[in-house]
Amino acid sequence: MTLRLPLPDGTTPRVLVLEPGPRASETVQALLDHGARVDVRCAAPDARLQDLAGRHLIALRTDADLDLSAYDVVLRDPLRERGVELSPSSPSPATTSGHVVLVGGGPGPLGLLTLAGLDAIRSADVLVCDRLAPLAALEQARPDAEVVHVGKIPRGEFTPQERINQILVDRALAGKTVVRLKGGDNFVFGRGGEEWNACVDAGLPVTVIPGVSSSIAVPGLAGVPLTHRHLTQGFVVVSGHVAPDDARSDVDWDALARLGLTIVVLMGVAALPEIAERLISAGMDPSTPAASIADGGMTSQRQVRSTLAALPGTAAEQDIGAPAVTVIGPAVAALLPQTSV
Repeated sequence: MTLRLPLPDGTTPRVLVLEPGPRASETVQALLDHGARVDVRCAAPDARLQDLAGRHLIALRTDADLDLSAYDVVLRDPLRERGVELSPSSPSPATTSGHVVLVGGGPGPLGLLTLAGLDAIRSADVLVCDRLAPLAALEQARPDAEVVHVGKIPRGEFTPQERINQILVDRALAGKTVVRLKGGDNFVFGRGGEEWNACVDAGLPVTVIPGVSSSIAVPGLAGVPLTHRHLTQGFVVVSGHVAPDDARSDVDWDALARLGLTIVVLMGVAALPEIAERLISAGMDPSTPAASIADGGMTSQRQVRSTLAALPGTAAEQDIGAPAVTVIGPAVAALLPQTSV
């Protein structure tokens, strides 16, 4: 894509994507990374486009008589003919040339992908991608590269982890260079360990290219430090995908309330009311500063800051949805507000 954005006068361009294909999310992410406001006209948007719309990154349009003159750029999805549908895998003869590269893509913006990660994307035969990976980087993939989307959309499209493992193994056993591209870092709630083991069990070599973890990057992008001298000497990152009283939770929330460290909660949007209640009941001051940041680094980034007690209600009122990072502790209020210029 060779669009030069923003426009010469510095304004944010409005772009309409017509006829989106199976790789429309890559087109959209590339446009967003160039600073565009994107609408997609589609009569039957797939789960990935609906997910992007739900995160306020794009607007979906279904009206056939759309006024094209309202847009600065109108284009057909340039990747629509290059989509590769995932077919059932079949055993492939083992070779020794294939291998798997686990690439952490950072929190989403292309600029936070490492140079090593970008080099791996450029050289890949197969790219196996999550929904929160920096999909704009696929613009630089080889034209003949196979792209397989295996995202787990909350309450929507879902590829089981066992199936993802099998895709990696099958493609690599066929002699392919397979890049597993994820958001954040593969080894921080990214199931990179499971994918490593599946590949090694199959006799395949695995390389790891670390990514910038959203647990650190997203608070930083929002001006929220995780440590600050005289306030806290460390931080802890935990999963909040299930509530504290859920039998599947193995986090000692009572201990966290007493540690005196900054608490970073990933995947904790749905359970935020229960998490806040549990920390307070375990002795944490209800007035402890807290923040929730959604879509860190993306054009739809939004945040709320409040007290621990008030945060769940405030976050719900301000439409803080997944993916979001919650930070709890005195360091949240450590930085002085910038003066508007």
